[in-house]
Amino acid sequence: MRLRHTLAAAFGAFTLVVALPASASAATGEFHYKYVGPDGMTRSVSLHDPHSPACVTLPEVADPKDSEPAFAAHNDTDAWARVFTDPNCTGGSWALKPHGKPATDRLKLRSVYLSDHH
Repeated sequence: MRLRHTLAAAFGAFTLVVALPASASAATGEFHYKYVGPDGMTRSVSLHDPHSPACVTLPEVADPKDSEPAFAAHNDTDAWARVFTDPNCTGGSWALKPHGKPATDRLKLRSVYLSDHH
C-alpha cells in the first residue's frame, strides 16, 4: 500500500514538472552602454537580464541616419556579448566576455548578440 502511494506521488510530481511551461532564457546581469542623445548629452543605458540567445538592436542608435553609434559597452552578464557596428547584428563585430572589463569609448556599436557561446 505504501509503495502505491509513493509511486502515485512520484508520478504526480513528474506530471507537474512536465506540465510547467519553459521559461524564456535570459542572461543574468546587466549589459551597459552609452550614447549621445539628440540634445548632445551623453546618456547611459543598462539592459537588465537581457534575453539570450538574442540579437538586440539598441533603440537609441538603431538608425544610422539619425544617430551616432553607442559606445563604452560593458558586458556584466553571465553570457558572451558580440557587439556589432550596425543594427540587426550586422557589420563588424567584437566579442565581450562575461563579466568583463568595460570597453573603451572607441568601440562603437548599434546592436548586441548575447549567447552562451563565444
